[in-house]
Amino acid sequence: MDGSTTVDRSALARRLYAALAAGDAAALGDVLHPDFTGSATAGLPRGLGGDYDSADAMRTDFWWRIGRTWAAAAEPDEMLLLEDGRLLVRGTYRGHERSTGAPLEAVFSHVLTIRDDRVLRLEQLTDSGAWAATLPDQGTIDLRVDDDGVAHLRLDRPHVRNAIDQALADDTLAAARRIQRDPSVRAVLITGAGEHFTVGGDISTFVETDPDDLADLLRDMTTPFHEAFRVLADLDVPVVTATRGSVAGGGIGYVYASDVSIASETSVFVTAFSRIGLSGDGGWSWHLPRRVGLARAAAITLLNRPVPAAEAGAIGLVSDVVPDDVLDETALEVARSLARGPTRAYGRMRRLLRDTWDRSLADQLRAETEHLHACGGTRDAQVAIRDFVAKRPTEFEGH
Repeated sequence: MDGSTTVDRSALARRLYAALAAGDAAALGDVLHPDFTGSATAGLPRGLGGDYDSADAMRTDFWWRIGRTWAAAAEPDEMLLLEDGRLLVRGTYRGHERSTGAPLEAVFSHVLTIRDDRVLRLEQLTDSGAWAATLPDQGTIDLRVDDDGVAHLRLDRPHVRNAIDQALADDTLAAARRIQRDPSVRAVLITGAGEHFTVGGDISTFVETDPDDLADLLRDMTTPFHEAFRVLADLDVPVVTATRGSVAGGGIGYVYASDVSIASETSVFVTAFSRIGLSGDGGWSWHLPRRVGLARAAAITLLNRPVPAAEAGAIGLVSDVVPDDVLDETALEVARSLARGPTRAYGRMRRLLRDTWDRSLADQLRAETEHLHACGGTRDAQVAIRDFVAKRPTEFEGH
């Protein structure tokens, strides 16, 4: 404990809630400790739940994002000083969802850790269902897990060719986190509804935004979008994409996030960034040079040169190119085949491939030994080796 009283701590908590209600960044900075961390209820919509490792992350990726979707304030009803010196705050979030006007009333419990008269940590629990109930029924991502353990993640805005807006960026992160938490998932298949995978950023959103606010909009959209790709990259299961039609802008990031990318012959890949004066997102600057080489990556992006499916396959941008009428069947079979495989070994392979660019040969060899040792302790490997000697097929169980 730091010696402050219940009254002091309650006053500090009320200053915190007042700063949040007013969206006052300066006042919030005065209340939060320099080493602040936070956590939010895992089931919150828009991928908002989870841990935040700094005041800036909590402010930008949680509180401010809440403010864009909901006009709401935390109204404390009760404050209790716990034996360990933390402050328990119980109350209700009240307000409404901005686009629908649906009223929000969600109970919450906050546990505040206080040091040097500032909030060091905030742990939030709230009724996530009450928040979700205020949102429009139409989602931008269709996510389901089938009986084979394949998570089907489908971009679901076909009326705008799956253009990426704030909701789709947020929903991609929410879907990635759901996949990450689901132990039944053994492979991921990413597709797009309709005739186009995605045309990239929703230009209509950019046009409707005040020019002075465009920079902040782009940052706010790419923050959850990029976090989704980080989560997908860290999965211990393989990821497959199936594309057709336009595959553009930051939407190519879904392809970059995959281990096996299958393109229909109708697919055309175009970065599109330079056409609208932007530097680009979706992880292109990390992935594209590694897939196709630095010179090709520069030409594709700086010249905004479309890459048809056949060329994309030839230069290694995608794994395979197939006729449009067999794309869905082919991609699903690949995903199901991977879902039947040695999941733990796949996870280790993904890490080795991802980290190889940042290691020396010696370090990579050591890493291979470490991961091989870990795989050797799995039941899948032990059974598969015996089955190999006995010349019988193996039914991998994923552990």
